[in-house]
Amino acid sequence: MALRHLAVHASTALCALLLAASPAHAQPRAPAPPAAPPVHAPQVPQAQRAAQQPQTPAEARKLSDAFVQVADRVSPSVVQIDVTAREEPDAVMKLFGRGGDSPIARGTGSGVVFTPDGAILTNNHVIESALSIGVRLRDGRFLPATLVGRDPGTDLAVIRVDAKGLPAARFADSDAARVGEWVVAIGSPFGLGYSVTTGVLSAKGRGGLGMNVIEDYLQTDASINPGNSGGPLCDLEGRVLGVNTMIVGRGSGIGFAVPSNMARRVAEQLLRTGKVERAWIGVGIQDLTPELAAAMRLDAGAGALVNSVNPDGPAQRSNLKPGDVIAAVDGKAVHDGRELIREVIAREVGKVVPLEVLREGKRYTSQITLAARPEPRADALPMQRPATPPSGLGLTVRDLTAEQAAAAGLRPKPIAAVAALVPGSAADRAGLKAGDVIVEVDGHADPTAVHVQEAARDGQILVRLKRKTASFYAVVKRQ
Repeated sequence: MALRHLAVHASTALCALLLAASPAHAQPRAPAPPAAPPVHAPQVPQAQRAAQQPQTPAEARKLSDAFVQVADRVSPSVVQIDVTAREEPDAVMKLFGRGGDSPIARGTGSGVVFTPDGAILTNNHVIESALSIGVRLRDGRFLPATLVGRDPGTDLAVIRVDAKGLPAARFADSDAARVGEWVVAIGSPFGLGYSVTTGVLSAKGRGGLGMNVIEDYLQTDASINPGNSGGPLCDLEGRVLGVNTMIVGRGSGIGFAVPSNMARRVAEQLLRTGKVERAWIGVGIQDLTPELAAAMRLDAGAGALVNSVNPDGPAQRSNLKPGDVIAAVDGKAVHDGRELIREVIAREVGKVVPLEVLREGKRYTSQITLAARPEPRADALPMQRPATPPSGLGLTVRDLTAEQAAAAGLRPKPIAAVAALVPGSAADRAGLKAGDVIVEVDGHADPTAVHVQEAARDGQILVRLKRKTASFYAVVKRQ
């Protein structure tokens, strides 16, 4: 079973803390049988009787209208995200793929307008490896975007476009969502912008998929495909319940979304500081299985079993030790490791919270000060790395000799070739590589390095390149 991010590892034990018609002809009557005692039909509740009745066209139309209203209400807050990346970018290739002989990979994802001043929430895997990010708004505008911050732990990111007065999406309380309720997904599967699919909320609190550090997903059977990544999963009120992030296989009817409560917290922190700080207590935990519970003389599901304690972490300072079972956080019961993680990261770093701990058959309360969880550093994206100065295209060219040109299958005469590129430059973003032969520049065939330099004086060149056996056009434009 393949897991794809809009791209299984099963983790059951260890996890890191942090859902009677009249006859046609008269006939002589037969003698009536003896009267039978009256039979009383069982009383069926009105709601159940209604559910047993065939749905009328009016009722079906009412549900249809609800879906239409969600699409009308939410679509203005949904964007299509177009990404360019270098050839074979793992994260983009897993989701989008590419075709032909283009020197760069191009991918499409989705996003949700988070604030009216241009902040957009999407998935981290949509934009990682990006050389450039562009956003298509519902009103037809196409705007370049910059990265505000990203959080690989939850696979979320925030980008920004230069625009005001955008229709920000409304967010629902994902904790209050009910398994079985109708949901609507909106996004750009396979680049088909503003596609609407419907289904139900299949489950809550899904984890153990092995895809991200923090896993607490909403599961849905609404059709989700590559390109839906970063788009909203909505309730019938037109509020965002989650951010669609991954699927299991293709066409299997199983998709996952980051809950809106988690997504909103991450987005707010990224906007505030450019990074995410999550609460942590410094323990390794596992679920209390029936076998472990029996051996420890506890009830299965009594809490999360501590199997290690980080040196100098909050748990050690509060005297927790391996073998303890954490049964509640701040008065809220937890039944397994995932619930413990959810309750801890929902609280602010520095807050003092009581933990209910089971140790050797006795119940204790321990006060613990939540610390910041050690997070792996999110490397800079290619688009953030040092680029060429504004005055240049980041391109160095030299002439091939007549012999070298002939060996490349070209006419035996000097011709310009790419000698070097500045990472992140205009030439790099256009997909050029060292070794590419420039067979045409601004309509001039077989140019020399001098021709290319002269054509580049206005800050833009249209080139046709030869790379091994493939040829392609590219525009190199100074920004």
